[in-house]
Amino acid sequence: MSIQTIPEKKSGIHTLFEWKGNSIYAEIRRILLICMGAFIMALNLKTFVRSAQLIPGGFTGFTRLMQQILWRYYEIDIPFSPIYYAINAIPAIISFKYIGKRFTLYTGLMIFLAGAFTDLLPVHQITHDILLCAVFGGILNATAISLCLFAGATSGGTDFIAIFISEKYSKDAWNYIFYGNMTMLAISGILFGWDSALYSILFQFTSTQLLNHLYHRYQKVTLFVITNKADELYHLIRDYTHHDATLFKGTGCFTGQQRDLLYSVVSGDDLHKLLPVIKQVDPGAFINFVNSRQVLGRFYRKPNN
Repeated sequence: MSIQTIPEKKSGIHTLFEWKGNSIYAEIRRILLICMGAFIMALNLKTFVRSAQLIPGGFTGFTRLMQQILWRYYEIDIPFSPIYYAINAIPAIISFKYIGKRFTLYTGLMIFLAGAFTDLLPVHQITHDILLCAVFGGILNATAISLCLFAGATSGGTDFIAIFISEKYSKDAWNYIFYGNMTMLAISGILFGWDSALYSILFQFTSTQLLNHLYHRYQKVTLFVITNKADELYHLIRDYTHHDATLFKGTGCFTGQQRDLLYSVVSGDDLHKLLPVIKQVDPGAFINFVNSRQVLGRFYRKPNN
């Protein structure tokens, strides 16, 4: 069996993708997704979260905890947005410097709108069942964050930290953020009782698991493609994902014919758009893909901008 890396050749597909990504329509789409995410997050805070006195994860949960402490012990009813804006300031500065300027500006828009919507929307109690509030609140929370991530932004706070870890160490950091929230929930349990704190764990678990299911950018997938059209499929992989591939030449044991095996590692969100195109070019291709926990070495990651 011989192994070789397929050389790159010029293609206009990258230019086409970059033009579309920077078009006015793409910018409008990003802003609309951010507005939707901010509104859903605020709506969730004023319905399910407020009804059950839950503590969401990250800086949103920290803000809610500070509001409860100020009201319970000092009878100060402070709005959501001043605390939320203040604690997001330092992570935003770090993100602006190390992650991406436009990414941070769009995230800043999300933070601003989420804080403003939260203060403007009235409190509305949909259900008195704390379990339903925890489950459906977690679903709405993940939906809001996913919309921001699809727009190339985030909801700020610990999301800045999670993305920084993912970019720097190529690890999926959402579960680590979930574990980090336990300290905040312990404080909430000690001060305000354990029922809401324990249901908040369910809220955060639901949100984290759904987020991992909806958003795949920081997940990596190892792709194996057995084909007779290796050159065409390689350029598809490269043009659609910006990732390279390695070609293995071997022999099919059953037929005795020479076969090519393309090996590549791509981002999880690239896989769904890549598979149908591969099958269209080579309907007889045999495709196997497996999740990869960590990749060491050069791995292209689309920049945040």
